[in-house]
This record gives sequence, structure tokens and C-alpha cells, in this order.
Amino acid sequence: MKQKAAKKPQKSLYNPRKSKVSIAGAAWFHEGLISALAGRQDEAAQFFQVGAELGSAEAQAALGYCYNKGLGVEQDLEQGAFWYRKAAEQGFAAGQSGLGYCYMKGEGVEQEVEQGISWYRKAADQGYAEAQAALGYCYKKGLGVEQDLEQGAFWYRKAAEQGFAGGQSGLGYCYMNGEGVEQDVEQGISWFRKAADQGYAEAQFNLGLCYENGNGAEQDAKQAVFWYRKAAKQGYANAQSKLDDLAKEKKKHAGQ
Repeated sequence: MKQKAAKKPQKSLYNPRKSKVSIAGAAWFHEGLISALAGRQDEAAQFFQVGAELGSAEAQAALGYCYNKGLGVEQDLEQGAFWYRKAAEQGFAAGQSGLGYCYMKGEGVEQEVEQGISWYRKAADQGYAEAQAALGYCYKKGLGVEQDLEQGAFWYRKAAEQGFAGGQSGLGYCYMNGEGVEQDVEQGISWFRKAADQGYAEAQFNLGLCYENGNGAEQDAKQAVFWYRKAAKQGYANAQSKLDDLAKEKKKHAGQ
């Protein structure tokens, strides 16, 4: 009887050296994160650099952010895009979203909105809230895609339901104006408030408008000023302009 040939053992995908490098890279990333949270940005960037060079996607995305914003390192948009790409090509959502932003703005790469949308979508499909909100904005404005208000509201909602303030604010705007959803000012106010309570300046400003004009909320000048001030303290120019106008109006009435 002919014996069956013995099966060749499957090649193990485990690479001890690669695994050790990955673990080391992750460890350096976590050290960097601790430093960043403690406000030691220079130290954090150094840790991220080591982790990134060891192949940690988390560290690569973090280092990309540092270079993009000039946190702990001299700002270098090309280096920002370079490290975002390293993370993105490993399938890391934060890197994909960061690289999408670079392409949308032309920061460190030649501006190419279609590439930006492509990377945003990869991250959004992984559930990355920041990319979902960005994709919502693109559909709302028709940036790199055909304008589609329903898709805009869809992606804003995806981000909003994860608690992402930019998504909550965007979805609030959709409800207030009936863009991609049936108009519902109470829902709009609710989403604005969720974002405003997280310190999102645009939502704070919009909430101020609602109180000033009695749109979806009882008219309340004090609440309007309260929210305008919140936004103005963050440098939101429209809010400061509103405060200046209200102050002039108050002075005018006082002089009559």
C-alpha cells in the first residue's frame, strides 16, 4: 500500500524578533503618552520617535501629530505627513485620518482632496470618530465628493454617537436646518449642548445664537452671553463679535 506523503509543517507567522520590536515600540508609545498627559511635550516627542522607529503605528501617528502641530518638536509638515503615512499604511485609523487631513489641506503633501477623502473613509470605516465627522463635513460641503446632505448627516451621527464633539455639533446643525434629516430644533439644541458641554467652541456659539434668538429654546439673553463668552475665550471670533454687538446695544439703550 502506497503511503501518503507527510504534510509539510506550515510556516509559522510568528517572528520573535518582530514581536519583540512591536512590544518595545508600544512600550515607548505608552511612555510618550504619559509624558504628553503630564505636559512634558519635548519628552513625549522623544519617546514617540523611538516607538515610531521601532514600528509602533500608535507612536508613528502620535509623532505625525507632534510634527504637524509643532508639539515638542519644531513644526515640520512634511515629517508630519511622513509619519502619518507610516501609521496609515499599517491600517491604523488615527494615521489614516491624519494623512487624510494632510491631503485635504495640502500640509506636507501636495493638496489632493480625493486622496484625503479616501484616507478619511478608511479610518471612518474602522469607526474612527474624527474621520467620520470629517467625512460628514465633506459630504455636507461637497468637498472631494458630490454634495450629499443625507450622507453628511449619516457620518456626523456616527461620530456623534461615539461622543465626538465635532460630530455632535455637525449633527446639531443638520437638525436645526433640516439638512439630510427632518428639521427638529429640539434635537438640534440637544446635540449642540452635548458638544458645548465638552468645550466645543462652534457648538457653544451656536447655542448662544439659539438662546439669543429663541430658536429651539426660550429666549434668554443671559444664557446667550454665557455661551458666547465660553466660545470667545477659546478664540472663536464670531462669538467675540456677538459680545461686542450686544455690549454696544446695551450701552445704546442705557443712554436713551
